[in-house]
Amino acid sequence: MNVVLILADDLGSSDLRCYGSDLHETPNLDKLASEGMRFTQNYAACTVCSPTRAALMTGKYPARLHITDWIPGRMPENPKLLTPDWTRYLPSEEVTLAEAFKAAGYTTASIGKWHLGEGEHSPENQGFDVNIAGTNEGAPPSYIAPWKISTLSEGKEGDYLTDRLGEEAAAYVARNKDNPFFLYLPHYAVHTPIQARADLLKKYEGKIKAGLMHSNPGYAAMMESMDTAVGRVLAALEEHKLTDRTIVIFTSDNGGRVPTTANKSLRVGKGSAYEGGLRVPLIVRWPGVTKPGSTSDTPTITMDLFPTLLDMTSVQPVNSTSATGASGRDGLSLLPLLRGEGTLNRSELFWHYPHHQHYQLGGSMPFGVVRSGNFKLIEFYNDMHVELYDLQNDLGEQHDLSASQPEKAAELRERLHQWREQVDAQMPLPNPSYDPSAPEHIPEPVKGKKKKKKEA
Repeated sequence: MNVVLILADDLGSSDLRCYGSDLHETPNLDKLASEGMRFTQNYAACTVCSPTRAALMTGKYPARLHITDWIPGRMPENPKLLTPDWTRYLPSEEVTLAEAFKAAGYTTASIGKWHLGEGEHSPENQGFDVNIAGTNEGAPPSYIAPWKISTLSEGKEGDYLTDRLGEEAAAYVARNKDNPFFLYLPHYAVHTPIQARADLLKKYEGKIKAGLMHSNPGYAAMMESMDTAVGRVLAALEEHKLTDRTIVIFTSDNGGRVPTTANKSLRVGKGSAYEGGLRVPLIVRWPGVTKPGSTSDTPTITMDLFPTLLDMTSVQPVNSTSATGASGRDGLSLLPLLRGEGTLNRSELFWHYPHHQHYQLGGSMPFGVVRSGNFKLIEFYNDMHVELYDLQNDLGEQHDLSASQPEKAAELRERLHQWREQVDAQMPLPNPSYDPSAPEHIPEPVKGKKKKKKEA
């Protein structure tokens, strides 16, 4: 079986029409969902991008990899806690999905955003035969040519980046129609800058009306462009009679960025410890196996895709020479769910984010999270206070149960601490220069503010 793995950037839990959007037009992804399985409680491995991408490539928790923030990250002006000395690239000794497929005789390509290092840590040195548009940058200088991406030939003035990535991916499918291939298509969309094709922007400006959950015409236009690019790849599979021999997976690297988009009933979005920052779509089409139009409400997470893809294709894992070793993989194969034959032998999911997200709306202090069954506990490292939520009855996380259910809170806190020790999670340290009389994050003035690093 061939594999096409599509990763969107900053796409939220309800941004696709098949996940509830009332504005965005995503017919190709909706059709993919109707032909496969749609997961309703899927999580990103982190609330920002680089850690999730590392988890996807390795099947390991970001905390285990020590890749815990977007690269290179950003500190507030007066932090109470200093971030640990975390890793700002995917180490070469880690065995990636691409390396596993390449060892099995597949041709491999990464077409789109990489953001896991450069030089010896670039896609070409992490198992990919082809790297188109992948650099260590978290966002494109522009979606409209000239886009000035060093690993992508320049387009004609006015060409659109998302269209180009779809064309490159479709061409790759055509070139490799007679060879088994692993195509990784990590779109830059729908990350900022919000830049849409003029024709689509005009279309959505005419569709905005009061009462819509989604109301950003530029973002909606970018969504449609990304969906069209996915459609180009699916059409190429069909044209070359590869549809029945190709697994297609679609997901996102973290929750939707608010107020750029809306995450329906979920609290806040990208950068936060709450569901809006962590829940993302997952669609899997496995021809002849997944029941068309099926859904799964079992909690799943990014790392699960590593063992799942190897199991789906009968590709043997390659032994890792890293300190964590092959046994350090944290994902579970989703085969029982995809075949409709059972459940996963797992009751807990974890997150560890020893960084700061003050520059995102609703951004949070450094935190750790455990979801156990329907309960979710958040521990905020600045003062180690906890919040406890029952997601089954309070998906919007509006009612903190930590005071009314102290025993459950203590149980989950202890389990979170045990997990951090198990994966050697790095904790933030007290800042000796912290000024308690000043805020941690000092907003920059609107006028004359310094140019900030691009956020990922």
